[in-house]
Amino acid sequence: MSLFRNATASASGFALVALVCISTAFLEVTPAIAKAPEKAQPAILTASAIAVADKYSADAAEQIFKQGGNAVDAAVAIAFTLAVTYPEAGNIGGGGFMTLYVDGKPYFLDYRERAPLAATRNMYLDDKGEVIKGMSLFGYRAVGVPGTVDGMWQAQRRFGKLKWKQVLAPAIHYARDGFEVSEQLQERRDAAAKEFAGKTNFDTYFANLKQGVNFKQPDLAAVLQRISDQGAKDFYSGKTADLIAASMRGHGLITKADLQQYKAVWREPIQADWNGYRVYTAPPPSSGGIGLVQLLKMKADLAPDFKDVPLNSPQYVHLIAEIEKRVFADRAQYLGDPDFYKVPVAQLTSDAYIAKRAAEVNPSSPSDTKSVHVGLGTSMPEKAETTHFSVIDKWGNAVSNTYTINGYFGSGVVADRTGIVLNDEMDDFSAKPGVANMFGVVGSDANSIEPKKRPLSSMSPTILAKDGKVALVIGTPGGSRIFTSIFQVINNVYDYNMPLPAAVGAMRFHHQLLPPNTIFWEPYKPIDGELAQQIEAKGYTLKGQNFSGDIQAIKVNGDTPEAAADPRGRGVTRVIQ
Repeated sequence: MSLFRNATASASGFALVALVCISTAFLEVTPAIAKAPEKAQPAILTASAIAVADKYSADAAEQIFKQGGNAVDAAVAIAFTLAVTYPEAGNIGGGGFMTLYVDGKPYFLDYRERAPLAATRNMYLDDKGEVIKGMSLFGYRAVGVPGTVDGMWQAQRRFGKLKWKQVLAPAIHYARDGFEVSEQLQERRDAAAKEFAGKTNFDTYFANLKQGVNFKQPDLAAVLQRISDQGAKDFYSGKTADLIAASMRGHGLITKADLQQYKAVWREPIQADWNGYRVYTAPPPSSGGIGLVQLLKMKADLAPDFKDVPLNSPQYVHLIAEIEKRVFADRAQYLGDPDFYKVPVAQLTSDAYIAKRAAEVNPSSPSDTKSVHVGLGTSMPEKAETTHFSVIDKWGNAVSNTYTINGYFGSGVVADRTGIVLNDEMDDFSAKPGVANMFGVVGSDANSIEPKKRPLSSMSPTILAKDGKVALVIGTPGGSRIFTSIFQVINNVYDYNMPLPAAVGAMRFHHQLLPPNTIFWEPYKPIDGELAQQIEAKGYTLKGQNFSGDIQAIKVNGDTPEAAADPRGRGVTRVIQ
């Protein structure tokens, strides 16, 4: 799928309409979801801050903060707004992960999609046992049961300060009244339309998504209004559930029973101490949190090898590739949905195991790929078209959220009479263990298809804290590149003392065990010239990739938040007094 996704947008008239919607929302909320008044809390930061994927979601968050909302309220408003204004990746037809830090405590919410009840292990194989190309990528059979609505509902119900209708009001406004389409959004639509042509109903809903058009989505506005009135119940057992099930009938696997049985899950975040910071990140079914902790700790163990090695020099690239090679070997073997498979989290993140892995690194030349066996001695995958946002409020609460419909515009299927773009998340399972997915990442039986199972992910929404206070909120899209990108930015900030914007904008690269000794470079800052020659002289193959990630990060300096949006994307930052 085309990966050219950058756009800018404007939100003329939003402030007035949003204030009217939000004011009305105070009057219309049902008693079942009303919140008790809370005592005012003293601010501990000079401001709230956001780093988000587009201007519209930034405007929505700012309105929520001005209404007295906290980081969770703002995050939920951002998520629903992006479902309207960032339709290639923002969603209510997909799922994701949310790492939270509220009142000094960490939390993690898994609202990842699930395989339908009718899913089978071999559903994408032909009669010879070979993977049928494209079946898990396009169309109705590629769709997993969406989790975003229940995830947002649970997060806001548990930690939000405002009424549910308030946080839905901006998204309803943009769906009903429209938003201006940018050139880059049209480019992404055009590229997607070519791939979906003749396979899905994509153009029925998005043919008019053209630059300069005020794009309205009345079907989606009606869905959002019902969710605003009824909460998540509408999406999973109400009229919207009926419409999704009717759209899938005869084409895909999802039924109303799938929707009724879906629940987001609160899990314990991965926690690790690193360089004086406490790292909170994504547990399985994400591979990203474990991978990030392994990368950070392994590099710390190899500090003597990195001494006086310049950032992004040939030797630096080699050492990082050696570390990543071992992380991806572990990923392929051990990681999957923890509700179906016992993931050895403690062992994989233990200091002793990581030190053992670090000791295997060859400081001078690439290790033979075949020799990099899975580390414990016993017996991945997702597309880049995801989106991330980071939020912190003046009380020091933070949200790091990454969610996805997998491919840009997901499966290309729009549920009839809803405007909901449905994911193609089933491609994140191992259709056949040992066979690489579109990223060249392999998986094992731990990530095979089973009903109700969540597919393995690389999404790694991450928060760093120091002395009980948030220090960094960070995340990115990028498929299997997610946690290697986050690692490099954290390394740039804390090991190389780069200012946050420079750390986010610096060159990034990627290695993932397979293809053997291959370093992937990005178009934003390509590896070329003398640097390329020196890396190739070490025994590596260089290969370009046409996506780069889209880091959204907030760093707290004392009591002042600083936000940075990746120059590779169309992200927007705000510091809100």
